[in-house]
Amino acid sequence: METFFFVFISTLAIGTALAMVISKNTVNSALFMVLHMLSVAGFYTLLNAQFLAVIQILVYAGAIMVLFLFVIMLLNLDEDEKVVSKIDFKQLISFTLALVVLAQLLYITGNYAGVLPELTGEPIAAVGTVEAIGDELFTTFLLPFEVTAILLTAAVVGAMLLAQKTSNVIDE
Repeated sequence: METFFFVFISTLAIGTALAMVISKNTVNSALFMVLHMLSVAGFYTLLNAQFLAVIQILVYAGAIMVLFLFVIMLLNLDEDEKVVSKIDFKQLISFTLALVVLAQLLYITGNYAGVLPELTGEPIAAVGTVEAIGDELFTTFLLPFEVTAILLTAAVVGAMLLAQKTSNVIDE
């Protein structure tokens, strides 16, 4: 099952990357980029790195892509094209079915040839979990973590002081 999921995620990643580059519409390219980032999160899940998968979805596919889409939509104010009217749903369904058939063929070929490795092992199972990252962060790397927290707090306070209006200055 893991092998089939890997082949499916790989096919999805390659397909969305190609669609992102080939697409002429910037909004569609950004949406294909979101799908590609979700497929990268799927790779992290396969590697038992749940924390990185969640961070990939929240930070990249969530926050950064929302900013990209806002900028793209602000720059395309004059364009009245509708994305839904351009999409041919027959082609979308046929493309999706073709990806499923290709994933099945790749899985059958890889399984028959014996080129797909078995990814098992007890020591590697808990490497990317939130618990393992928290243990390392608060034991081995406690001092750098605290120094970074102090530096970020000082930077936020400095930015707030610089952003304040100079209303306290007496004009002469």
